[in-house]
Amino acid sequence: MVNQPPDPLTALRWQGDHLELLDQRALPAEQRWLDARHLEQVIAAIRVMAVRGAPAIGIAAAYGAVIAAQHRTGPEGLDVARWHDDLDRLAAARPTAVNLRWAIERMRRTAERAGPGMVAVLEAEARRLHAEDLAQNQAMGRTGAAFIEPGSRVLTHCNTGALATGGWGTALGVVRSAWAEGRIAQVFATETRPWLQGSRLTAWELAQDHIPVTLIVDSAAAATIRGEGIHWVLVGADRIAANGDLANKIGTYGLALAARAHGARLMVVAPSGTVDLGVPDGAAIPIEDRAADEVWEAVGAAPRPAGVTVANPAFDITPAGLIDLLVTEKGVVGHPDRASMARLFGG
Repeated sequence: MVNQPPDPLTALRWQGDHLELLDQRALPAEQRWLDARHLEQVIAAIRVMAVRGAPAIGIAAAYGAVIAAQHRTGPEGLDVARWHDDLDRLAAARPTAVNLRWAIERMRRTAERAGPGMVAVLEAEARRLHAEDLAQNQAMGRTGAAFIEPGSRVLTHCNTGALATGGWGTALGVVRSAWAEGRIAQVFATETRPWLQGSRLTAWELAQDHIPVTLIVDSAAAATIRGEGIHWVLVGADRIAANGDLANKIGTYGLALAARAHGARLMVVAPSGTVDLGVPDGAAIPIEDRAADEVWEAVGAAPRPAGVTVANPAFDITPAGLIDLLVTEKGVVGHPDRASMARLFGG
């Protein structure tokens, strides 16, 4: 059995019969852990973004599949039909991040191959998936860092660190690796509204590693890219289509446009599980619309006035033509397009 990797900055801890989730809604004021002993608790944690970030959602789903199997196993073994129904409900928790469905399908395939001791086999697979994510992130960190010139100033969006993954991080993992190698002079982080993952999570993670970070409001990003001479904009991805278009946290598209306008380069860092070759382009990626209250409550004002509507898309689509570099654990694609994506990822 592959042991779960230790990580001082971790979003998930498997305890053998239940999952502990760091409630990221409470950070950085409080490090509060949630016990998930039933599948419904895992689904709820994903929906309300107590756990968030595409890789971390996938890992949580894998452990959720184990919890479901524990509860569906009786004297005659696993009730496979009801377990698959459980996984269908789990897959519907959030629609955009492909890692959720990818992890669930991996657990389904594991069950098809398993013999006696189904729950133990599923648990070993979930642990293996968790450990693989950490190893992939560390590999991507080293690979991406090699493209960053010493003395660079970088800007990152949302949270793509250890809290969003199984450890180390994707785009923020590149930042951590590049900082350790003396390649980064300064990091700028957007606050990332409305949930403020940049100010609450990314700034906190970087502070834990003693990496200098300047927090900016989202609307200052373009001016910062131009005025501060940003060299790289580093982001993650929640789903990457067959032609290289990507869905990522809302605001990524605007950053890509500003980077192109002002001579900065855009690096996307994501594991290959984020690539969905079954989706032809960004137009086919479903975009999650979240509750209006998430936006209005962030204002801190009185109840929303009558007649005021709120749009709250969680993601936007960045066209492949704006991406300078896609870094995955399988390799690097410069200026991704349909042909280069097919060469690296098959299909």
